[in-house]
Amino acid sequence: MIDYGGKMPELRHHLCSLLKLCHKQSPIFEHLKVMIIQDMIYLVHVRGLAEHVRSTLNSESQFLFVDLEQEPPKMITQIEESQLVMQFISIQKLFSSFFLDEGMDNPSSQGTEYMDHSKSTSSQHFASQSTECIDLSECMEGTEVTVPTLNGWLLGYPVVYLFGKEHIADAIYNLSTKYLHIYQISVCRNSTFKKGSQAEELLSFTAPYNLSTRGSNEQWAVSFLAHMRAKLERCAYAWKFLKMEVDECHPQAIVL
Repeated sequence: MIDYGGKMPELRHHLCSLLKLCHKQSPIFEHLKVMIIQDMIYLVHVRGLAEHVRSTLNSESQFLFVDLEQEPPKMITQIEESQLVMQFISIQKLFSSFFLDEGMDNPSSQGTEYMDHSKSTSSQHFASQSTECIDLSECMEGTEVTVPTLNGWLLGYPVVYLFGKEHIADAIYNLSTKYLHIYQISVCRNSTFKKGSQAEELLSFTAPYNLSTRGSNEQWAVSFLAHMRAKLERCAYAWKFLKMEVDECHPQAIVL
C-alpha cells in the first residue's frame, strides 16, 4: 500500500514507468504490478496476492470481522446474516477471478470453486489491463464496503474492521472513544554485514480492548502468530526470528 489519494495520475505513471524498466532489467521483478483501487495505489506481488486470495477464500487463513457500526464494536459471528460481509466476500471472489488466473501456474487445481469463468464485463475489463498496472476500482462499485476494510484484508490483518460508507463517522467515533490493543509484529534480519541486528516492525494492527482482553493469548492471535512464523520459515536464511508484542492504546482521535 503506497498512498491514499494524492497526485494519483502522476504517481501511477511514474510507478508504471519504473516497473517497466525493472521488468526489462531482471526477471526477478516480473510478478510485481501496480494496482489501483479508487484513490488507493498499491505495489503488489501477483503470485503472493494470489496465494493470499486463495488461502482466505478456502478458509486456510482465518480473520475476524469487527462491526464498527455497533456501540460498542462487536465481533460478527454469523457472517451469512451480514449483508456487508456478503458484499465483501463478493469482492474477494472478483479478486480471485483475476489473481488466481494471473498468479498461479495451475489455477485449475487451486481454489477454482471460487472462480467465475463467465464472460462478464469484469473479466473482459481484467483482460484488457496493461502489463504493469491493474485497475480494480470496479470491484467496489455497487457495494457499501469501504477501502479501509479492503486494506485490512489485503494487508493480511487477522482483525478486519467492517463498516458501511454511510457509517464512517460512527466507525471513527466508536474507535476513537475506546481502549484498543495494538498488536505489533517485529522481525530481525540475518545479516552477515551487521552484527547485533535489531528487531524491525513488519506490521501492526489494532483490536478493541473489550474484544481482545487476553492480548496475545487470544486464540486468533496465537493462530496468526503461528501463521506468520510458518511464512518466515520459507525465508529462514533472511530472518532470525519473529515476535509479537501487545500494548494498550488509550482513546484518541483516529483517522480511517
